[in-house]
Amino acid sequence: MMKTMQLIKNKLKQRNYSISTQKTYLSFLKMYAKFCVEKQLDAKKDANAFILHLIELNYAISTQNQAINAIKFYWEHILGYEQQYINIDRPMKERRLPNILSLEEVEQLLKVTNNTKHKMILTIIYACGLRIGEVINIKVEDIDGKRKTLHIKRGKGKKDRIVPIPECLLVELRIYYNVYKPKLYLFEGRNKKDNTQTVKYSTSSIRQFYKRSLFFAKIKKKATLHTLRHSYATHLYENGINLRSIQVLLGHESSRTTELYTHVSNVHINKTPSPLQFFKK
Repeated sequence: MMKTMQLIKNKLKQRNYSISTQKTYLSFLKMYAKFCVEKQLDAKKDANAFILHLIELNYAISTQNQAINAIKFYWEHILGYEQQYINIDRPMKERRLPNILSLEEVEQLLKVTNNTKHKMILTIIYACGLRIGEVINIKVEDIDGKRKTLHIKRGKGKKDRIVPIPECLLVELRIYYNVYKPKLYLFEGRNKKDNTQTVKYSTSSIRQFYKRSLFFAKIKKKATLHTLRHSYATHLYENGINLRSIQVLLGHESSRTTELYTHVSNVHINKTPSPLQFFKK
């Protein structure tokens, strides 16, 4: 078992999968192996039984698909199965609309975040439409003050992109830099084992203080850190930025993904009357 997991880990590294994907795949494959042993199933054949098990445990469809991707990787790249012989039933994707924070809610969220570093992290996520994995990987050298741009390196899908930094944020970034003097990463954390070593800020710490800020901002709706990215895109669309530009800024491969924001924007919703208004008074 240990040898197989090490082989999978090496293959993931060799194929240049992200650290996050490596951890996810290894976690699911360990779960899959344990499930097959407990149920006396053949790990080379009975993947659908495992997916049904995840459904019974109320795992989200996106999580089920991650598990399927992990098993397919194992079958294809470790066992050597050809793709046409790999048959795992995928769940139908749900077309859920994301929750969006209003401009006032974002403003209040930032207002109640008193810690300078915490506030800057949330501000740059919203102002530049970043994913959490992108914000922790920003290096000082990625910011071009003269061109007012941020270079996002190896974002989702290993793709680079450049996003604009508004002047007001650039001013705050200079103040932040003078206070914290980051060496490598823009947002650095503490290395518990070695204080002299530079480490990037952890995603768990960001989620922790973000949750606290939501509480103090009295925001009751369900809002993850990714909600800030959704809000960024929606607010741009509501203020006249075309979908193609938003697609480029977000780093979406497909325009269909970006079109989602037309469904949550209030641009057309607020202009559409209710039939009640047609009643004769």
